[in-house]
Amino acid sequence: MPQYLLSVIEPDGDVPGPEVLEPIARNLDALHQEMRAAGVWVFTGGLHSPSTATVLRVKDGSVLMTDGPYAEGKEHLGGFTIISAPDLDAALEWGGRLAQAIGLLPIEVRPFRDEA
Repeated sequence: MPQYLLSVIEPDGDVPGPEVLEPIARNLDALHQEMRAAGVWVFTGGLHSPSTATVLRVKDGSVLMTDGPYAEGKEHLGGFTIISAPDLDAALEWGGRLAQAIGLLPIEVRPFRDEA
């Protein structure tokens, strides 16, 4: 069955307080339980801020390391869920439910490339 990445896009800036995050965490936990029960859930993860990233690049045969995100922007990947769904329509349905669980943050739904 095809797999899809449901990306949570967060704005840069301060993390909201517990009064905002706790209801979202409850919503996400309930949704992830539904995904497990439906057999579509594969993996979920939340990420630290982009300032914690290290970027690795090859230049002249050597691996160079730099601090920070690979791209500067006003938004970043804040977390993700990987699901197995029969088709894009089903993945979009789960992505919409994820958007409702989180509230104001956009969700990007993207299929994985076919495995060789």
